[in-house]
Amino acid sequence: MAVRSMTAYATTSVDTVAGNLTIELKSVNSRFLDLQFRMNDEFRAYEPFFRETIMQGVKRGKVECRLSFARGEQNASVLSLNHSLFLELSRLQYEIRQRDPQAQAMTVNELLRWPGMIEEAAPDQETLQQQVRQAMIDTLDTFTAEREREGAALTEALVERVVAMQQIVGKIEPLIPQMVEQFKQKAIERMQEALGVALSDSVPVTMTQQEASERIRQEVTLYGMRIDVAEELSRLKIHLDETKAILEKGGLVGKRMDFMLQELNREANTLGSKAAIRELSDASMELKLLIEQIREQVQNLE
Repeated sequence: MAVRSMTAYATTSVDTVAGNLTIELKSVNSRFLDLQFRMNDEFRAYEPFFRETIMQGVKRGKVECRLSFARGEQNASVLSLNHSLFLELSRLQYEIRQRDPQAQAMTVNELLRWPGMIEEAAPDQETLQQQVRQAMIDTLDTFTAEREREGAALTEALVERVVAMQQIVGKIEPLIPQMVEQFKQKAIERMQEALGVALSDSVPVTMTQQEASERIRQEVTLYGMRIDVAEELSRLKIHLDETKAILEKGGLVGKRMDFMLQELNREANTLGSKAAIRELSDASMELKLLIEQIREQVQNLE
């Protein structure tokens, strides 16, 4: 199933037995599905069908459906006289004037304005219903195709950023053992130098130089373990693989991507807090920048 964007626009215009019908569908981002309909009262009976049809193809987004109708000249209403009503009124009028010769006869204008005197030939409702429903289906097909095209473009851009993050992790991962060892060695040397100065003073000491050196080595080793980011990088690799798999699988990826971005951001922050060399600090900043770029684009995905 293709990844779909929540932003799209589609319109369909058709000539029906009653006139020209135009249906528009447009959507923007939303956490949930929000449907809004704009249409003439005479078409309100179609709203349940429109709603059901849209819900079958759209799961998230604020969707507005607008229906407009224009009656063309070829579809102008055909008016006719209600002959049975006219004859009935004529008979009643004749009887009244027979009883009251002074009674005024009804004018043509009064006759035409009599309720039900003018009849309007209605279009074939079954044909009109089929045409309106088909127009809605065609509009939704175009709308869905547009969402999928935009979703495909967004997915490509997101995968590129995920690959860039994987490359960053792959570049710094080999540096970690060497970084930790170099840091430990440098720290030991500096602390031993400080210890040598302290032991040469006249201040009494409570431990031998050998004991102090061993204690230094233990403390440095413990600190080295705290700055070791191998686990963070391992989790980053797993999360990135899963993120890429979600995008490639497609379907409703928006909420799952939100969760994965939270996890990626957590690991990137931890990586930055443990950074003992410039390469790690730079990598953390680059990762967080890419994560934020992905987050902005994910807001458009269903």
